[in-house]
Amino acid sequence: MAVPRRVHVVLFVYITVILTAVAVHAQRDTCGAELNTFLPAPFKSSALLCKSVWNSFILRYSKLKSEDNITSIVLSAPYSSGWVGIGFSNDGKMVGSSAMVGWIDNQGRAYIKQYYLSNQTSSGVKVDEGKLLTTDVPSAAVLYGDNIYLVFQVKFPLHIARQSVILAFSKISPNKFHLAEHDDKTTLSFDFSSGDSVSTNYPYQLKRNHGAFAIFGWGVLVPLGAIAARYLRHKDPLWYYLHVLVQFLGYIIGFAGVVSGIALYNRTHSNFTTHRSLGISVLALGSLQVIAFFLHPNKDSQVRKCWNQYHHWLVPHFWRS
Repeated sequence: MAVPRRVHVVLFVYITVILTAVAVHAQRDTCGAELNTFLPAPFKSSALLCKSVWNSFILRYSKLKSEDNITSIVLSAPYSSGWVGIGFSNDGKMVGSSAMVGWIDNQGRAYIKQYYLSNQTSSGVKVDEGKLLTTDVPSAAVLYGDNIYLVFQVKFPLHIARQSVILAFSKISPNKFHLAEHDDKTTLSFDFSSGDSVSTNYPYQLKRNHGAFAIFGWGVLVPLGAIAARYLRHKDPLWYYLHVLVQFLGYIIGFAGVVSGIALYNRTHSNFTTHRSLGISVLALGSLQVIAFFLHPNKDSQVRKCWNQYHHWLVPHFWRS
């Protein structure tokens, strides 16, 4: 019995997919791959320890020795364009770190340069000004297959086995040695003695907490407290207790949003000047409202009129602005 034509087509597609997947997998770097055929001397993959550290980034390194604090590093990553970098930081932040960055230009020439990240602006990424101590062994960037390999030796000033390592890449190639902003990055605490690594990635949960606290505190509860004071006056004294309770609860939760925002800034060193200024302004105005509660005078007090102007007009006026 003849096999239907549709079955032939399905088998052909299936085999093609399988072979393509095998070919792609074969082009990826693995810790078991032999690199000695194209790595420059004195780097030998057989003499290096190997660790898959992030996505398809693979870090090969020699164990840090106490007598010279020198380690040989081979970082590999999938590459089609742009740049790939590995940075070393004292505190895990990009600002203040030094990085080895490699890329291949449009003419097929390989580059590896050391950069110093003095701030988060493009002008603050300074080429050939990094603080890494390299050795007399020349550094190199090598393109082999679909992977780029950054090859260099670094000498640490002290025998600190665990280092904060930053991995990053961009799909945009450098222009006159000026780096485009990274597409993605991660931070690891890597032990060059044992190979253990602890991820210190972007604190997404802290960012979510910051947003949730700020929205619920300043954006929901504080306005609800004002609505209670405005529209529930006929239910005295219920309106007053609701007003005070909801406003104060909104301030506490909003303040938690500010604290989490400060922690987020200290972790990421993000440069959101306008956002930070707005947050400080909201905190200041909210604090003025809380102070108004503690300064609340009696109804027959001579300063009650001034307090009314302050509490009912001055602070809400600036809040609306």
